[in-house]
Amino acid sequence: MARVRLTVAERREELLRAAIEQIEARGVAAVRIADVASALGVSNALVLYHFSTKEKLVAAAFTYAAEDDLAQLRKLLGRRTSALRRLRSAVRWYAPTGQAKGWRLWIEGWAVALREPALREVTRDLDRRWKAALAEVIAEGVAAGEFRCPDPETTALRLTALLDGLAVQLTSYAGAVARSRAQEWVDEALARELGLDGARPA
Repeated sequence: MARVRLTVAERREELLRAAIEQIEARGVAAVRIADVASALGVSNALVLYHFSTKEKLVAAAFTYAAEDDLAQLRKLLGRRTSALRRLRSAVRWYAPTGQAKGWRLWIEGWAVALREPALREVTRDLDRRWKAALAEVIAEGVAAGEFRCPDPETTALRLTALLDGLAVQLTSYAGAVARSRAQEWVDEALARELGLDGARPA
C-alpha cells in the first residue's frame, strides 16, 4: 500500500513523535537516525533532509515534547475555578505519580543537556516557563486572598525541585519510595508552601 503523502509540517511532526518514542525506548545516546527512519518505514535520507543531524533532531524532539507539556499546563491553569484548585490540579498532573507522561524522556534530556548546548537551552526554557506559570497562578491566589505566599517565584522553584527529584527516584530506582507516599509529600509540601497546613486538599 502506498504511503499517504504528508505536508512538510505533518512529516516533521511524524518524525518528531517517532524520535520521542525511540529516545524513551533506547535513550538519547543510543538512538540513531536509522532507528527513527525504521520505525516509520522511511529512509535515513528523509530524516536528515528535515533535521540534517541527530543532534538537531533530538533538540527538536525535546522542544516538541516540551510544547506539548506546556500546552497541557496552560489548559489546567486556564480553567475557570479558584487559583488553589488550578494549582493543585497542575501539580498533581505534573507530579511523577500523576498523568503526565515522559519522565524518562526528561531525565534523559537533563543528563545529555550537561554536554549538549542546544538541548540545554531547550530544557532550561521549559524549566523557566513551568516555574513562571506556577508562580503566576500562586500570585493570583495570593491576590485573591485564597492563601498566603510571600514569594511565589521561590515557591514555584521549591515545588518543581521536589517534583523533579521525586521523578528521578520513582523512575530510576524501583521501590525507592512508594507512589502513595510520594503523593503525600507533594500534597504536604503544597499545603505548607501556601500556609494551608492541616487544610483538606480540594
